[in-house]
Amino acid sequence: MTAQIIDGKKIAEGIRLEIAQEIKARNAIGLPVPGLATVLVGDDPASQIYVRNKIRVCEQLGIHSASYTLPADTSIETLSALIDELNHAPEIHGILVQLPLPEQIDEYRVLSMINPQKDVDGFQPINAGMLSRKESEPCFVPCTPAGILRLIQSVQPEIAGLDAVVIGRSSIVGMPTAQLLCRNDATVTICHTKTQHLPEICRRADLLVVAVGQSRMVKADWIKPGAIVIDVGINRIEDPTAEKGYVLTGDTDFGAIMKKARAITPVPGGVGPMTIAMLMQNTLLAATKFSE
Repeated sequence: MTAQIIDGKKIAEGIRLEIAQEIKARNAIGLPVPGLATVLVGDDPASQIYVRNKIRVCEQLGIHSASYTLPADTSIETLSALIDELNHAPEIHGILVQLPLPEQIDEYRVLSMINPQKDVDGFQPINAGMLSRKESEPCFVPCTPAGILRLIQSVQPEIAGLDAVVIGRSSIVGMPTAQLLCRNDATVTICHTKTQHLPEICRRADLLVVAVGQSRMVKADWIKPGAIVIDVGINRIEDPTAEKGYVLTGDTDFGAIMKKARAITPVPGGVGPMTIAMLMQNTLLAATKFSE
């Protein structure tokens, strides 16, 4: 068996094309241009790259982008005032506060300040809570979990009744992914650093989502033959023989698992492109559902 490589880049391109076409159609009938505000506090290099990429994709799709960069020593009062301003700005339909935030700023408090109807990241506590309740619908689903579900459904449209294992319980990826799979009627097991007999648990999974940030942690002998494997991790490993001096790896032993799984996402080119595509989709959704 050789696994199908789930091409996240190609799927994300298709989503972006649909968004661009819908925005063009909105423009033609005079509807508001979707607007996304990104807020970056500090000078973390990785965060700067992520924000630049989001701004670039906004420009490509015809989404209005407003970018705010604040110094690392910004107070929560200053950040709160900016969020309040954006909450009331009619041209802004989505607000994204880039995480992580500096130590002096309470992340939960900041996320709580965002209007749930502009919370295109899906991290506002009201939206997070609604995701966990089967009878309610959040305004937005977090972007990476939403992208993960789309990747799975590209090879397995119906996941009801499947045994799913999620390794990782972060508020950004692991927990909302587990909740989203459960909402789609998969039977979900959440694993983490305290989980015992982890390889045995993984071996029963029809769907395995790995989001731990540990290079090649999941081995081929952990995989059930024919499983679908979603590798969320991206790890920079120094390698003097590589052109850039380093290589990027996922959280799974990709080459070995290719011989056992039914389908697997590559790193890079798997989950990563989907995150920004789903952010753009959430921004369009915000403009469609909640603009005045």
